[in-house]
Amino acid sequence: MSTPAAPPARRVLPGLTGARRTLLLAALVTPAVLVAVLFLDPFRSYQVALVAVYLCATAGLTLVVGLAGQVSLGHAALMAAGGYGYALTANALTEAGLEGAARVVPSVLAGALVAGALGLLLGLAGARLHGPYLAGLTLALVLALPALATTWSTVLRGDQGIQVAFDGVPEPLQGFVALEQWQAWVAVVVAAVVVTGLALLRDGRLGLRIRAVRDDAVAARLAGIPARRVMVATFTASAVGAGLGGAVLCYVTQSVAPGGYGLALSLLLLVAVVLGGLGSLRGAMVGAVLLVLVPWLAGLAADALPVPADLAQRLDGNLAVLLFGVLLVVVMVAAPGGVVGALQSRSRSRHSSRPSRAPSTPAPDPADDPAAVGPAAAEPDPAEPPAEPTYADTER
Repeated sequence: MSTPAAPPARRVLPGLTGARRTLLLAALVTPAVLVAVLFLDPFRSYQVALVAVYLCATAGLTLVVGLAGQVSLGHAALMAAGGYGYALTANALTEAGLEGAARVVPSVLAGALVAGALGLLLGLAGARLHGPYLAGLTLALVLALPALATTWSTVLRGDQGIQVAFDGVPEPLQGFVALEQWQAWVAVVVAAVVVTGLALLRDGRLGLRIRAVRDDAVAARLAGIPARRVMVATFTASAVGAGLGGAVLCYVTQSVAPGGYGLALSLLLLVAVVLGGLGSLRGAMVGAVLLVLVPWLAGLAADALPVPADLAQRLDGNLAVLLFGVLLVVVMVAAPGGVVGALQSRSRSRHSSRPSRAPSTPAPDPADDPAAVGPAAAEPDPAEPPAEPTYADTER
């Protein structure tokens, strides 16, 4: 019998596992990205900041969709909650005379707190709703966002949104780091905190409970796992990640408005997670990159097409959605596990196709095995007299 092929070994830090490996990877990758940003022009630095912002949202959505097996169409609203929490807190601190890090850090934390509170409410509903009912609830939250901004226009300023004060590069770094590079640094550090925290949560005890509830909620309850509390914790952690992304986006753009967090963004976040690979934080990274690159490439293609100006303007907003739809169809046909799933399958196939280095041993001779069963073993010894029939044999 052939033994199954062992899974491919980890190429990065193979001697470490668990939380130590996650923390060490974060400590190595984050400074490398920060150094790489120094060699980028302002526009590329701005794109890196957007990738980091969307990574916070896609990583949180991966926790709900990929790990918990639920469907959420409301992560754009969670990002908006983080953005509004940042804007309101930043304006209040500006009136109090604070600026710089004393204004930015509490505002980012306030955005995460507001989004986490909204995620807590969604988790309480998600503990009782499943499938299309939960998807409908989160979809209604996104659709109700403009109405909420209009109803509370004295606080949320309606469709115009809220403007925040400008926060530039800290004085010690002025002349060394450009504004876009500094914003990219802030976004990358926040995204590293979000991804590292979600990775520790996924690989810890809560991650095991989330998988148990996803596979069989009844069996999980019988095993003593509080399924409702697990679902509430999942939505809350996911919402905090999305809220941090929305807060950093408000910090970068210096404004927040309901028009930027509509249904299209929610659907694109979900599509990005599916394209990258459900349940994988690396897939969330791939999806975040696609969310930035595909609209940019669509804009370049719309400008290059020899079409009238009004048609080019309509294509600029809709061509990206069309490209995402085509990518989704192609990836689901060619690689149902997403981009990361296809790469992992290819790595496993390469590993299984390698010849085994174990020494080959000859097959044992049945004659040498006293327990062997076969014609040679069943043949009686001619020198031994035949056994007499028993009562059971005669009865047969």
